[in-house]
Amino acid sequence: MSMATAEPASLKLVYFAWVRERIGLADETVTPPAGTATIADLVRWLKTRGEGYELAFENPAVVRAAIDQTHAKPATAITGAREIAFFPPMTGG
Repeated sequence: MSMATAEPASLKLVYFAWVRERIGLADETVTPPAGTATIADLVRWLKTRGEGYELAFENPAVVRAAIDQTHAKPATAITGAREIAFFPPMTGG
């Protein structure tokens, strides 16, 4: 099968702590729309998926992300990622 077209790949998303509580899922596999290139793009798309996602990502600056278990900033490209985790900061601020 040819991979000539840049079809969005499916990603496993994992949610922790209050992010999980608000979304109502521990994890899910999604296929983001074409053009979803960064963590920030992914978060913008997730917020369109329902009220739980809107609540979880209402202040994206406080939600941390990791791509394949490596911390990632919002501008980090998600190309080739297998798993993206979202979680709150681990310590108080």
